[in-house]
Amino acid sequence: MSERVTVLVGTGKGVFVLESDGARRNWTQRGPFCDGWPASHVLGDPETGTLWAACGGEWQGSAVWRSDDGGATWTKSLLANGHLDHMLASDETFRKMLGRGPDPDAPFKGQIQALWALGRVGDTLYAGAKPAALYASDDRGETWRRVEGLSNHPSASGWQPGGAGLVLHTILGDGAKLWVGISAAGVYASEDGGQTWEPRNRRSNQSTTPDPITGECGYDVGLCVHNMVRSLDGTMLYMQNHQGVFRSRDDGRTWDEVTAGLPTNFGFPIAVHPQDAETLFVIPLLEWGGRYPPGGQAAVWRSRDAGEGWAPMRQGLPDNAYFTVLRQAMATDRAERAGLYFGTNSGSVFASIDDGETWTEIARHLPNVLGVEVMHQR
Repeated sequence: MSERVTVLVGTGKGVFVLESDGARRNWTQRGPFCDGWPASHVLGDPETGTLWAACGGEWQGSAVWRSDDGGATWTKSLLANGHLDHMLASDETFRKMLGRGPDPDAPFKGQIQALWALGRVGDTLYAGAKPAALYASDDRGETWRRVEGLSNHPSASGWQPGGAGLVLHTILGDGAKLWVGISAAGVYASEDGGQTWEPRNRRSNQSTTPDPITGECGYDVGLCVHNMVRSLDGTMLYMQNHQGVFRSRDDGRTWDEVTAGLPTNFGFPIAVHPQDAETLFVIPLLEWGGRYPPGGQAAVWRSRDAGEGWAPMRQGLPDNAYFTVLRQAMATDRAERAGLYFGTNSGSVFASIDDGETWTEIARHLPNVLGVEVMHQR
């Protein structure tokens, strides 16, 4: 059977699925799924074809939706109730109009405003939430538990919200190692499967006065981390921060800033080449006045040397582009010549199949794109 590449798109009005063969030139589109619930992030299991979507908000409630048939049908595990459920529970008219009653009380009722990200490490599925907390499922998303070691960290009482609130938005893992990004508390890491955690926000050239809460020295990388990726060979971590782009060669224990050469120090997503740990991609945006590409010229900036130098990749991307690309809305596939994909809040998805050299719009007029991921199947 030939390879199939699936781009999973979470939007403000449900999940969309874009599909192509291994050539990645002609694309079909399905959706929207998940009853039109806002979908912040979507993951897929290439072995089984199972899809998971982090959906909802304060209106619908927060749930992880799952499809075991490629998106044809979906079920959901509700983590927190929303205003709609409370309304339905109290208003017989609405209950009759919509033909449904309220969901039962959710296990984390009143504790979650929204789910922002998903991550899968081994057989465990994770969900990151607002306010910042990490939830884990050991049964493919049927039931969930809160990762108490992170929530009970001594520094948690001092975590401060970023512009979108206090959000756990990035989940990375390898065996017993876990990394999360929290805006605006920084990077936290565990090496025992989430039992204990430590902050990893220190510049490599500074080790001065210990932080009074954490004991960390040189706790001075900007804590408003926007997104983080790890190379497949495990040698590199890269971070797009509110204040710039950073690189770590030691699992996040120390960071080097590699912003020099970019047109701004602000952006949301970051991606790393699947075959080359020193090739990475970012989309710089203006911090003030609209958060769109500088000069309205859409560009993905690429580094071939782990951030030491940068060059813009623009061929096929539009001028007069005033869109935003959000933190979960860029991803790579795992082909030898990397496919790179990003979605915009104006409803387009762009793809490159030549390491970012040239670009094609593979979907347009979608709702605002919140998340993009890629799944390969045979």
